[in-house]
Amino acid sequence: MAPPTPISIPLFAETQLQLLLHEHEAEVSSSSLASTAASVSPSTRRTLQATGYALTGLVLSQCRTGLGGRVVGEFTPDPAVSTTGSRSQNNNDSRTSDGHPRLGSHGIRVGDVVRVNDVAAGTPKKAGKEKGKDSAKEGAKGGPEGVVTRVGDRGVWIAFGQRGGGGRSKEDDETIEELWGKKLWLIKLANDVTYRRMKQTMEKIAKMSESEHSHFMRVAFAHTTPLQPEYDASGPVEFTDSTLNDSQKDAIRFALASQDIALIHGPPGTGKTHTLIELIMQMVQRRKRILVCGPSNVSVDNIVERLAPNRVPVVRIGHPARLLPSVLEHSLEVLTQTSDAGGIVKDVRREIDQKQASIRKTRTGRERRVIYDDLKQLRKEFRERESKCVDSLVRESSVVLATLHGAGGHQLRNQRFDVVIIDEASQALEAQCWIPLVSADKVVLAGDHLQLPPTVKSTVYKSKEARTNGTAAETKNDTNATDKETMKGVSLERTLFDRLLALHGPGIKRMLTTQYRMHEQIMRFPSDELYESKLIAADAVKARLLADLPYEIDGTDDTQEPLVFWDTQGGDFPEKTEDEEIGKKEALLGESKSNEMEAMVVARHLDKLVEAGVKPEHIAVITPYNGQLALLSQILREKYPGLELGSVDGFQGREKEAVVVSLVRSNAEHEVGFLGEKRRLNVAMTRPKRHLCICGDSETISRGSSFLKHWMSYLEENSDLRYPDAANLL
Repeated sequence: MAPPTPISIPLFAETQLQLLLHEHEAEVSSSSLASTAASVSPSTRRTLQATGYALTGLVLSQCRTGLGGRVVGEFTPDPAVSTTGSRSQNNNDSRTSDGHPRLGSHGIRVGDVVRVNDVAAGTPKKAGKEKGKDSAKEGAKGGPEGVVTRVGDRGVWIAFGQRGGGGRSKEDDETIEELWGKKLWLIKLANDVTYRRMKQTMEKIAKMSESEHSHFMRVAFAHTTPLQPEYDASGPVEFTDSTLNDSQKDAIRFALASQDIALIHGPPGTGKTHTLIELIMQMVQRRKRILVCGPSNVSVDNIVERLAPNRVPVVRIGHPARLLPSVLEHSLEVLTQTSDAGGIVKDVRREIDQKQASIRKTRTGRERRVIYDDLKQLRKEFRERESKCVDSLVRESSVVLATLHGAGGHQLRNQRFDVVIIDEASQALEAQCWIPLVSADKVVLAGDHLQLPPTVKSTVYKSKEARTNGTAAETKNDTNATDKETMKGVSLERTLFDRLLALHGPGIKRMLTTQYRMHEQIMRFPSDELYESKLIAADAVKARLLADLPYEIDGTDDTQEPLVFWDTQGGDFPEKTEDEEIGKKEALLGESKSNEMEAMVVARHLDKLVEAGVKPEHIAVITPYNGQLALLSQILREKYPGLELGSVDGFQGREKEAVVVSLVRSNAEHEVGFLGEKRRLNVAMTRPKRHLCICGDSETISRGSSFLKHWMSYLEENSDLRYPDAANLL
């Protein structure tokens, strides 16, 4: 293989900055509805909640002091709302088992940036004409902003003053105090914390001199080649986990011996995280200090959870809102309260909480102002003491874990690590990966570049567009033709994992080949088409069916078949694009294609599985189109509460005993849209353990690409092929 062309590091960073700017603009634009107004009609608020952008009918019920001295508020259902209206007709639905009001269904998640609005804000009808404009303007501005740290049936916790990744507004205490006793709702905003961290990192890289580039950075941009692995240097490997297979052991030996870069390629169900846990344990035994990162809280928490029983000193940076109780003890938030170093911090926290509670007992503005000034000083003292405590805790830990953007926080500013491990690296933007990698000496990336890359809303960077816009990349006087050519085709969707593999070839990668999820017949096509026929189904899973589940199941044509294909070809199952009159509502749902007749096929197949005894909670129905997802939800959610319904993209990394996939596309033009993305289909077809049912029009799908044509041929030859009768569905 010819040596790769070196890439200009400053030019790459500048190009990334331009791409990130476009992406941030697209992100903000797509959230424009969620950032325009604090004052909207009740029906609009309900629509926003139904589409995942808002949560309504809330009151502030509790405040406390969180990490960094931030105010953390708990928002619970307004009793006046939850005891009236249609929800109260079903007491089980509107209240938790212990009788507390339950939040309605919503899409607010841990980590979301939200604004808390007063329902009455910005309604100028009671104000005078001159005041009306100011009132409306203030209402549009909205209330305080924060980050969701915990979501439960009974409430949502929000930490204020976190939007910029640190620091607090002077008015936080006053602004949050004003929320007491008011009817509130919250709305999701574009999260710019990650963007700002990526931007800062790329700006730093762009300004670095050649002498400041680490060896790993030089390898990553082809200024030098990776060093040969030193197998002898790390000594013989005595594995602590006896269940590891040969490909997992080989990947661990390779990662230990690597001097700069190792890629661990983990196809679906091959035990990638299992392998990483053993690798971390081996590195700790060798007295290495390790930083472990992932693109999401879930990916990081999963590793914390599995490391915890091994009694390794670990610290989880960031808010561990989704950790199990057994793992919470490793989060900085808990350690600063339970460790010896955290004793003094705890006393100050208690004093802050007492001061805050006393505000509501004051009678004059002057008294409140004195307390606010005291709080300001106490919070300053709190942050100083906590910072020393945090620094001590992090330094004493062998393994530190954080999200990629969390690794850019002040807690790790002066910390050095021997190895940086990034899990799910193929789902992270390259700029995001560089946040922990700027000063890294040795890097292990784990992921599967043949599944979906990170979601990117902006368009792919084009050098033509760059010239038109006059970007930094194109206006540099010293940019030569080779550099321009190298930058062509650079896009946010191309991950660091992808790029390093293309740059240095398979010699820097080890692939895990035994999969523990799928029946062999489900596995065979993705293995042959995408994984060089290297996947092997473990003995425990290769022949297991729904009929073998450990509870009573009828042996039917469905429960004894691992692969079923309902072929809707013939034109009786046409797709539909929503009418323009409801286009605005559908825009909130994203891509609006749906297929009503195909949804009926899905529902009929699901009925048969449940009638045979399969529990709904062991089944998932997924589709690439949000319009179809909305339609399927209308048909199935009430009938089967335990059933999981989701998008293909959202189901990445998940698994179920049975998965039904609705492909939707069926048209005379044989257009398949983004079904042509084989990585999306790879995710769809590798989620099930025992049963995969595909519903789609082979005539339309097979014309989309050679991959789709091969898939349709495979299904026709290897699945239980069925043709639905439209007349029987109506």
